[in-house]
Amino acid sequence: MATHIVKRRGHKEPFDPRKIYAATYASCRNAHLSEMLAENIAETVQKRMESWIDDKNELTSEEIFHEIIAILKELHPDAAFLFETHRDIS
Repeated sequence: MATHIVKRRGHKEPFDPRKIYAATYASCRNAHLSEMLAENIAETVQKRMESWIDDKNELTSEEIFHEIIAILKELHPDAAFLFETHRDIS
């Protein structure tokens, strides 16, 4: 069964690992990391998140957000800070 994400406004959507890659890549680039390092970190975060989510049917976007931050803090604290503080507030 596919994992569904409960978004902040209450609607659900299927888990899309490309969103994790894109968001973490952007944070890394904003932290002035090279394209190659940003790609490597984004790929690592994406793979770890896919493993973490694998056995779950439903998660909130907030749970995913906090898990991404935890992983990023291990890999690159500056990128984690940017990811955490530049969240879309809409």
